[in-house]
Amino acid sequence: MVGKQLLLTYLYLLVYILLSSGVILYNKWVLSPKYFNFPYPISLTMIHMGFSGAVAFFLIRVMKVVSPVKMTFEIYATCVIPISAFFAASLWFGNTAYLHISVAFIQMLKALMPVATFLVAVTCGTDKLRCDVFLNMLVVSVGVVVSSYGEIHFNVVGTLYQVTGIFAEALRLVLTQVLLQKKGLTLNPITSLYYIAPCSFVFLFVPWYLLEKPGMEVSQNQFHFWIFFSNAVCALALNFSIFLVIGRTGAVTIRVAGVLKDWILIALSTVIFPESIITGLNIIGYAIALSGVVLYNYLKIREGRASQPPEGIPERVKDLKTEKRSSDLFAASTGNNSNNGGKNVWNSSALDSNVDEEAPLIPSLRMSHLGRQLSGHTA
Repeated sequence: MVGKQLLLTYLYLLVYILLSSGVILYNKWVLSPKYFNFPYPISLTMIHMGFSGAVAFFLIRVMKVVSPVKMTFEIYATCVIPISAFFAASLWFGNTAYLHISVAFIQMLKALMPVATFLVAVTCGTDKLRCDVFLNMLVVSVGVVVSSYGEIHFNVVGTLYQVTGIFAEALRLVLTQVLLQKKGLTLNPITSLYYIAPCSFVFLFVPWYLLEKPGMEVSQNQFHFWIFFSNAVCALALNFSIFLVIGRTGAVTIRVAGVLKDWILIALSTVIFPESIITGLNIIGYAIALSGVVLYNYLKIREGRASQPPEGIPERVKDLKTEKRSSDLFAASTGNNSNNGGKNVWNSSALDSNVDEEAPLIPSLRMSHLGRQLSGHTA
């Protein structure tokens, strides 16, 4: 039995790595003028949002897999709408970067994610500027600068798009904590898609109408249904694969798997897209940046374990003691579940989730009741 459970865990990790890498490479292939030649990143993002929202609607309203939360107009207007706006922006800018820079270089730039989140958290007042964390962020930044300097096909426009997308995602993560945590709103991956995806679709419609619709009307690009359908299915499946992996393992494992995925993806991209060339400076810079991220994660995990209250302390006191800061976003959760009725509280401090650029709607690394059910059915 133990062997079977361990085998399933490794299988889920393998599926996550394959889907995460596959979605990124698939998006690059679809968007690149040298391959499928569909240079409309907003349109591709809208397809993902429309499909995800439709599936979530079907699961909630038709199949009754989960129940929708009590969403008031005030919560929707003050929480869901601004979060959806930054979510749409992060996907828009991130996908647009594929048109200008390589997948390998994009992955290297994504090492800036903890830096962006920390800066946004400090600016918004949800975290304090600390010397040790600042030094970690400085190491990451130096690594990314070195990697950028070694990039043969460096493109300013593509780099700006990617960095802008990173900061948009950081703003979304901090807003998620600041806005939804105060409301005490509980969402799981399905209800997250149900509320966020349609709203993001609406936000993307305006730039699509102004920037891409005129070009699509005069272009010779044909709409290949199965290409876009399979692409959207892969993106949706990635969301649920992360959810299942978190349910079976934990934060540390998913972070290690994410690092492994990044290295595999960088190597694969140079094989699938021969124009992607990795230099020695690229590797050295990325290794420096990654060491900063790993050290930062280690410090946060150690802090989290040190702050765990001893057994016997009342639940309310535990909740207060284990409340997280925004900068804990990239710190793996130690599995300390709060008394939330078995639901996943969508207060993921910006670092609490394994921020995957293709599946950023997974709320928290803490196991929800739905996660336990899905893991149990698949065992």
